[in-house]
Amino acid sequence: MKKEEKTNVMRVLDAKKVSYESHSYEPDATMSGEEIAGILGEDPKKVFKTLVTRGKTGAYYVFVVPVEAELDLKKAAGAAGEKSVSMIKQKELLPLTGYVHGGCSPIGMKKQFPTFIHETSTDYDKVFVSAGKVGFQIELSPKDLISAVGCRVADIV
Repeated sequence: MKKEEKTNVMRVLDAKKVSYESHSYEPDATMSGEEIAGILGEDPKKVFKTLVTRGKTGAYYVFVVPVEAELDLKKAAGAAGEKSVSMIKQKELLPLTGYVHGGCSPIGMKKQFPTFIHETSTDYDKVFVSAGKVGFQIELSPKDLISAVGCRVADIV
């Protein structure tokens, strides 16, 4: 039996004694979040993507939104208490978070930034976020995700 590959996200959750289920699939760099939801056989409203932004003050913020939704930068700035926020450049993601594009998770970043999750996350028993590596997702309760990361729930789409 092949030993399941553990990502940093899974190790962080194990250390916090948070229960989760991991899912893996054959990644394709061109895959959209909706396509990943389809592979998982899940409603795209329950599958979340992790977006990293920089505020006008230079501070970084993490936003976790359903894959089918777009982050509303005005609402995001309001939630973060910033005049404005903008997406960071893709090349900044790995050095800043330790994660690559398509494998960015709100859990286990190099440094913990203020993190906001869309308010619809609490409508579900389980949600999906990246497990920190392309081709890996974890499924866990939104309450556990919120407490493990210290997310603030906000209307950001």
